[in-house]
Amino acid sequence: MLFGKYVNRFYKKYWYLFLLGALFLILVDYFQLKIPEIYGKIINELKNNTLFSEGNKKAFSYSMQILGVGAIMLIGRFGWRNTVFGCGIRIESDLRDDLYKKALQLDQAFYKENKTGGLMAYFTNDLQVVQRCFGQGTILIVDALFLGILAYAKMVKLSWRIALFALIPLLLILVGSFFIEKIMKKRFLRKQEAYEHLSDFSNENFSGISVIKAFVKEKNEKERFEKINEENKVANLKFVKISIIVDVAFTFLLSAIIGLLVYFCSDQVLIGAKMLDGKTEFNVGNMTELISYFETLIWPMFAISQLINLRAQGNASLSRVSKILDTEITIKDSSDVVSDFKIKGDIEFKNLSFNYPDSKIDVLHNINLHIKEGEFVGIIGRTGAGKSTFVDILLRTYNLHNNELFIDGVDIMNLPFKKVRDSIGYVPQDNFLFSDTISNNISFAYDSNDMEQIEKAAKLSDVHDNIIDFKDQYKTILGERGVTLSGGQKQRVAIARALIKDPQILILDDSVSAVDTKTEEEILSNLREIRKGKTTIIIAHRISTVKNLDKIVLLNNGSISGIGTNDELINSNLEYRELVRLQSLEEEVEGGNF
Repeated sequence: MLFGKYVNRFYKKYWYLFLLGALFLILVDYFQLKIPEIYGKIINELKNNTLFSEGNKKAFSYSMQILGVGAIMLIGRFGWRNTVFGCGIRIESDLRDDLYKKALQLDQAFYKENKTGGLMAYFTNDLQVVQRCFGQGTILIVDALFLGILAYAKMVKLSWRIALFALIPLLLILVGSFFIEKIMKKRFLRKQEAYEHLSDFSNENFSGISVIKAFVKEKNEKERFEKINEENKVANLKFVKISIIVDVAFTFLLSAIIGLLVYFCSDQVLIGAKMLDGKTEFNVGNMTELISYFETLIWPMFAISQLINLRAQGNASLSRVSKILDTEITIKDSSDVVSDFKIKGDIEFKNLSFNYPDSKIDVLHNINLHIKEGEFVGIIGRTGAGKSTFVDILLRTYNLHNNELFIDGVDIMNLPFKKVRDSIGYVPQDNFLFSDTISNNISFAYDSNDMEQIEKAAKLSDVHDNIIDFKDQYKTILGERGVTLSGGQKQRVAIARALIKDPQILILDDSVSAVDTKTEEEILSNLREIRKGKTTIIIAHRISTVKNLDKIVLLNNGSISGIGTNDELINSNLEYRELVRLQSLEEEVEGGNF
């Protein structure tokens, strides 16, 4: 069984299942020990030629006793398996809920450090091991204690000398268990880490299979996989070897003891030794009964060895899971949060500088910018200028210094972060879509599917006509990450998902780059119509995307190098003018006008 701050509460929560399972198990163990006693009586009856006296009444009586014991054991085993194993499954489910809830609360920095495949190992492999500890582990410890003590007590009653001798292997197992568990825990940790690496590599390769094929890297990736798989195999073999050594050592020890028991018991029968009461003579039936009790005692001894193995695995897996559960939640509301506040969309940056937690270099520095409520603002600049970082800080996925970013005059660090995010419609640069229907993807922000609103959002993002051309239309199931759609269709579905929220602030992060100029103009025209009085921020690479907006912000190496309309920047900003010239040349080359 496991103990720790994340699992102790389950003993309290499911105490009635643990208790009921233990009672069923004790019932089975108690009646299980009746069988050697019946066998001993049968052998003595056979020896005295009295088993079939008075007809077959005695033989029939013993048969009925064995049958009755079997029926009780059948009911008891069903009872403890249903309660104890069921309890383990419930705890696994509860712990997985806790883990998932914590995962949703962790910041972006955590997911940069931990890859998807590795995290899946925690949710599957590690939690299954914890579940076995609660289920199988409970059975092992109850069975080992009760059945072992009861069987040993009956052995003492038959011959305390032989019982004392039989105690030797049990004591050796108990002493050795403390050393063995530490070794097995280390081996199991290495095994789980190797599995995590393998899972992560496989997940990344399957997600990027099209890239692997496009660059003809199948052979190279196969060799890398073989190397990682070999490491996983070696780690598993090392763990299995120590498990086998433990089992073989216990088996050899117990077999040797059984052989010696047969010798000593035979000697006791020959010399006519007395039993514990000092009167009854030790006979062949008692010898059979005692050896049967010891064979029954073998299971508790094996249970101890299995418990050592299981506890080592469970503690290793629980320590891995605890690392996630112990991870500090960094994105949370401050103590003086302003909860009674409706966001309208006025955004102001005041001398804002920002660096990501894993870096000391400022991505944005000394930003001063005022975006008025209802303005259409374009953010433009070369790759790496810091455009997408605007999204990260506005969505409050990272903590900022106080008094650097204000929404409607209130420091963003004093606003409930969920309210901030709920007031923003966000179209990410990677246009992530779920493996679900198109309608469910568009209505992701809501619990219900209002087809009228879904179609309206799709029309505004100019993707409705594409959707109705599909066989299942809005019920079309998308592949992983929306792979069944083209790049432009994915972008427009992602835009529709943001538009259906009708948010006070809308952020499009390079979200029309994959569509043609005509479609881009149609989408921007629709946005102008429906977004009157609401703040819209469009991050782009193309001048054509932002040239007609109210304000354009030019970024260069994390700093603002120009603010104004398209005409103002052309007339006053050399860098912007050069950007316009280069993009005009690109369009001419692409159009063949050169």
